[in-house]
Amino acid sequence: MRNGKSKATLIATAATVTAVIGWLGYQFWSAYQPQPVRMQGQIEAQHYNISSKVPGRIEQVLVRKGDMVEKGDLIFTLSSPEIDAKLEQARAGEQAADAMSQQAEKGARAQEIAAAQDQWQKAKAAAALMQKTYRRVDNLFKEGVMAEQKRDEAYTQWQAARYTEQAAYQMYTMAKEGARVETKRAAAEKVRMAAGAVAEVEAYAADTQISSWFEGEVSQVLLHEGELAPQGFPVVSVVDMDDAWALFNVREDNLKHYPRGKEFEVKIPALGEETYTFKVTHIAVMGDFATWRTTDAAQGFDMRTFEVEARPIAPISGLRVGMGVIVSE
Repeated sequence: MRNGKSKATLIATAATVTAVIGWLGYQFWSAYQPQPVRMQGQIEAQHYNISSKVPGRIEQVLVRKGDMVEKGDLIFTLSSPEIDAKLEQARAGEQAADAMSQQAEKGARAQEIAAAQDQWQKAKAAAALMQKTYRRVDNLFKEGVMAEQKRDEAYTQWQAARYTEQAAYQMYTMAKEGARVETKRAAAEKVRMAAGAVAEVEAYAADTQISSWFEGEVSQVLLHEGELAPQGFPVVSVVDMDDAWALFNVREDNLKHYPRGKEFEVKIPALGEETYTFKVTHIAVMGDFATWRTTDAAQGFDMRTFEVEARPIAPISGLRVGMGVIVSE
């Protein structure tokens, strides 16, 4: 009986010692196992700034922070009397160029052609008279009544009258033919140039009515009614939560766990305990040298920090910019 009790005590003691040794072994084994990597990032999203190509005074801002806008929605309007004045000038220049082109196409008026013809006929009559005068003077010279000097003067006047007649005839012909082809082409190109100037100013004028090029939620309204908006200065900012991603700062020695294209599960505390699948889409080194981390001096190198962008595989309802994202691997 006593032997039986001793044997039972011995077995219990051995079992206890074995359990303790096993527990200690498990603890040692666990202590030397790689610890799970716990990393925190935050949600970022694509932001768009809505501005105007022209400066002006803000007339209306038609949205507020939190409003959802669609592509093509009117966001704000500008008042710019200077652009209105330039548009009037450009339109007047276009009309003047068009009138000049029409004049070149139609050529001289009937009255101008008739006047040129009359000038030719006048010069023609004067040339005929000078020819007769020269013949009379020449006959008198041959008879010895007129001096040679007078004959030469009469001849010169006759030749001058002939040249005047030819010039008048050329002016008459030119009036009938109208403008040269090159002149018509130049006038037509001036019309095109003036039309381009009008189109340019009209484009500037249209840019006083600013519509959204994007879909999203208004995140900031930077200027309000009555304030001056410089050229290109953002008046309204829009955030597109359909184009959102998680941004992590990953140390160089952990970067091997996040290659491009890898999918992993994350938690977003603001949205509860549910997990979401993200995929690595971009990796870039951070430019700030404050992200360097010193390793063991014997190893002789420092580690840098990289930015890792990961996008959700499926849309996440309720996701907002700045929410924390936790991943454990």
